This record gives sequence, C-alpha cells and structure tokens, in this order.
Amino acid sequence: MTALIIDDEQLAREELKYLLESIGNVEVLAEGSNGIEAVKLIEEHQPDVVFLDVQMPGLDGFAVLKHLIDHRGLDHLPLVVFATAYDQYAVRAFDVNAVDYLLKPFDRARILQAVERTRARMLDNSSEAAPTALEAGIRSEAESTGINTLLEMLHRQQAAPRATAPSKLIVQVQSRLLLVDQAEICFAAIEDGTIRVVTPAVEGHSKCRTLEELLELLDPNLFWRAHRGYVVNIDHIREVVPWFKSSYQLRMDDKKQTEIPVSRSQTRRLRELFNL
Repeated sequence: MTALIIDDEQLAREELKYLLESIGNVEVLAEGSNGIEAVKLIEEHQPDVVFLDVQMPGLDGFAVLKHLIDHRGLDHLPLVVFATAYDQYAVRAFDVNAVDYLLKPFDRARILQAVERTRARMLDNSSEAAPTALEAGIRSEAESTGINTLLEMLHRQQAAPRATAPSKLIVQVQSRLLLVDQAEICFAAIEDGTIRVVTPAVEGHSKCRTLEELLELLDPNLFWRAHRGYVVNIDHIREVVPWFKSSYQLRMDDKKQTEIPVSRSQTRRLRELFNL
C-alpha cells in the first residue's frame, strides 16, 4: 500500500510515519505540510491512500478533496483517512466516503485498524466493475456536495465565538458531587471509559464520557491535552522530565507527583509552552 501524509505539524507527520512503518507493508511516498502541497503530491504520486489533516493553511482537508474531484486530474481518486483533533469533523468525514478518521494524538492500535479498513476497501474496489461515465458523474456530484457541506460546517465552527467555560466543574467523589474550581484541577485521565479528575485535595470522577467532552468545559488557556489519555493543567506542572528518544514526561504537583507522558505529536506544543 502506498501512502501520503499531509499535516501542517511536523511532529504529527513524524509520529504517523513512525507508526505506519512499525505496522509494515505501508510505503510512505512523501509528506506535505499544507493543502496546496497536498494537491501537487497527490497528482504527482497518485497513492493508494492519503492520511489527510482536516485543518491546514492554504486548503483544508475537505477543500483538497473538493479540488481533486472538481478538476479530475487523476486516473483515480486515492482513498482518504482524515486526521483531526475534532470529533465533529471526524464523524462527518464519512459523508464524503472517507475510509476512516484518526483522532489526535495518534494511537497505534487505531492506526492499525485504519490501515486494515483501507486494505479491505482496496480489495472491494478492485473487485467492482468500472463505473460508466454517467455513474462516475453522479458519484462525483454526490462527493462534491458532501464536501461542500463539510466546508460550510468547518467555516461556521471557526467563525463561531467560543462559549465562556464555567469556573467550576462537578467532580463525583463516592456519593458526593463536589464543585471544584477549574484552577485547582491538576489533571484528568481516562481509564476504561471513566474520566478520573485529580486535584491536590481530592480525587474523583467526571460525568463526561470523553476527554473531548471534558475539554469543552475547561478553560483552553489553562488545560492542554498532552497525551491521548491525559489533559493537564499547565499551572500544576511541577517538572518537565526528559525521557526516552527526545520525549518528555510531566511530573504534576498532586500528592502522588503523578508522571504523565507527552505524546510525540504534542512535543512541539510543550516546547512552545516552556521555551524548551
């Protein structure tokens, strides 16, 4: 399987390439950092699959697909796996017949699943009869309509003002529901589908189902998703600990001085936060 990786974050590209190579039988032909490069690389290499970021400078991921469909400069459109930090785009990605979507930070097991789905789609496509010109035209129009819908949703989301986050969060400690100041929260972690919330004084659980849902309630100036399984309050980071292969861990200021890994894709953000 041949692939392209298109993402405006170098560390995200490096992490995804590393994980794809660890899976095996996926040849990454090239990498791009924006939508304009994406179009050129897709037309040049005509890969089997493109791992395509949603939000990028120039053209975002959906606009890249719309350009390719409208201009029809390819023998065939590649399969697409969207990469995004936002659930709402990921779910709607299937409206444009994307094979799969990956939420950042990346997870090896989830990428393996996306690769397997791509292989299955490639086998299905190879066994189908070639579409007639009319069928191809209908399919192209449907795909373009779906992408237009996604583009409008993306632009509305970017233009909409963000609601002010509440200053307090409900944390369940045994049978009690405590109102905790956001500034007191050290970190939150998801374990077996349950979100654990830790402060210097108490440890309990949130009623939120996902970390994405929890982040919607938290102050974005304070909280950072350092890893797929962790959200940290940057004011409660006690120490940045250099770790294996230029990675880092965060030692928090809770009672246990919990050490939290920083994913490869978030290393740049860590360096920006603390001028490392």
